[in-house]
Amino acid sequence: MKKLIALALLSASMGGFAQNEPGDFLTSEFHMERRTLVREKMPENSVAVFFTNPVRNRANDVDFIYHQDPNFYYLTGYREPHAVLMIFKEEQEGPEERFNEIIFIQPRNARAEMWTGRRLGTTGVKEKLAFNQVFNNTDFEDYNIDFSTFDKVLFYDFFNDVRDTRTEGDLYDLIASFKSKSGYPTEGDLTIESAANNLDMETLDQIMKDLRGIKTKDEIELLRKAVDISCIGQAEVMKAMKPGLSEREVQGIHEFVFKKYQAEYEGYPSIVGEGNNGCILHYIENYKPEITSDKMILMDLGAEYHGYTADVTRTIPVDGKFSKEEKAIYDLVYKAQDEAIKAAKPGVNIGRDLDAAIARRIINEGLAELGIIESVDQRHLYYPHGLGHHIGLDVHDKGNYEYLEAGMAITIEPGIYIPEGADCDEKWWGIAVRIEDCILITEDGNELLSDLAPRKSDEIEKLMQEPSPLDSFVLPELGKD
Repeated sequence: MKKLIALALLSASMGGFAQNEPGDFLTSEFHMERRTLVREKMPENSVAVFFTNPVRNRANDVDFIYHQDPNFYYLTGYREPHAVLMIFKEEQEGPEERFNEIIFIQPRNARAEMWTGRRLGTTGVKEKLAFNQVFNNTDFEDYNIDFSTFDKVLFYDFFNDVRDTRTEGDLYDLIASFKSKSGYPTEGDLTIESAANNLDMETLDQIMKDLRGIKTKDEIELLRKAVDISCIGQAEVMKAMKPGLSEREVQGIHEFVFKKYQAEYEGYPSIVGEGNNGCILHYIENYKPEITSDKMILMDLGAEYHGYTADVTRTIPVDGKFSKEEKAIYDLVYKAQDEAIKAAKPGVNIGRDLDAAIARRIINEGLAELGIIESVDQRHLYYPHGLGHHIGLDVHDKGNYEYLEAGMAITIEPGIYIPEGADCDEKWWGIAVRIEDCILITEDGNELLSDLAPRKSDEIEKLMQEPSPLDSFVLPELGKD
C-alpha cells in the first residue's frame, strides 16, 4: 500500500515540473551554446568539471533558500542541488553513442518532492534542458571515467564547507568521488604539486570570466528587468520616505516592490543606512528603529530576476530636502559619477581611466575645496572603495577588468563617507553618499540602464514631494488591546 501511495505521488508530480513557471527564463539553447563556447576555449584533451552549490543550513532542520552556483546555472539552467556537470573537449566513446558532455543530477523522489518541491529528474533534464547524457547522482561513484587519460582536468578548487547530508549521491559524495577518481591531494598532503599533474584549478576561471563578462541579448533583457525593478523600488521609497520610519521598513518597501514584479530574490543583503550607518560600506543590520528628519539615508539594493542581479544605490534626505552640507557632498559625488559614466566606452580601464583619472580626482579636488582635506594629494578614507564592477549572475560578476568591451554590464559607484569623529569640521560628520548606477557598454559608448531612479539632487527632492500609495498603510500597534 505504501509503495502504491509513493507511486501515486510520483505520478501526480510527473510532467508538472514546469508548472506555474514564468516564460522568460533563459532557453535551453542559450545554455547549450554556452557549453559549446566553453568547449571551444578548453585546451586539447581536457575535461571541465562543474559542481552545484551546497545546501546551506539556517538552523536545526531548516535550510536557507537554495541558490544555484552561477557557473552551473549559466551552463545548464539546472536550479537544483547535488549535481555535477562534465564538459569534454573532444567527443567521448559511449556504450551506445558518442558524447561531449554529461550531467549527473538528483533523482526523482516522491516523498522528498512532497516536502521540498518538484524535481526534474533524468527525464525532465533531457526534455527541458536538452541534455542527452543524463544520469542520477547516485551513478557517479561507479561511473567509469579515467581522469588520468586527460592532459588537463579543469575545475574550481574546493572549500571544506560541504555538509554530508547522509543522502546517497549528495554533493558531499560527488566531491569525494571526484577527488578519488582524479587523484586530488588527500588531507594529509594538501599541496596541488603532490597531486596528479593534470589537475588545473586556474584555467577554468579565466574561461568563465571571458564568457560571462560579455552579456548576450537574452542576458541583457533579464538584466534590464532586474535593474528596472530595483529603480522602481528606489523611486517608490523616495515618495514614501518620511521621518519616523525604521531602516527595516525602508528595506521592506524596496523588497516588496521586488516581489511585486516577481523578482525571486535580493541579489545581495540589502543595505539601508541612515546617517552615520551609511558610512559602513556593507551595513546590513538595517536595525535603527526610527530615522530622523535631519539625516540622509543610503540605500544600496538590487533585485535578482531569473538569476540576474541589479545593483542600484541612492542616497536621499529623510525630510525631502538636502541641507547645504548634504547637497555639497551629494553634488560632488554626482559630478564624479556623471563624468565617469560619460567617459565609459570600449578600450578604457575602470581603475585607471575612470576611477583614478576622473572620479577620484574630482572627489579629491572637491573635498579640498570644501576644506575636508588639506590638499588634493592628501591620503584619506573618505572614498575607500573602487569605482565599479561587473554585474550579472553575481552582483560582483565574473569578467575582465583590463579594458571595457561592448556587451559588458558594469556599475559606476563613487562615494564619500565622513564618519562621526572624522578629522574635519563637525558639520560634515555622519554624511555618507553613494550613487550607484548600472550601465551597458556599447560599441561607441554606453547606455545608462538605471535611469528610472532619479540621480540629480533636485530631481530627488521633486519626486519626494509626490504622494505614495503607502501613505495610508497603517498597521495596528503591537500589544494594544
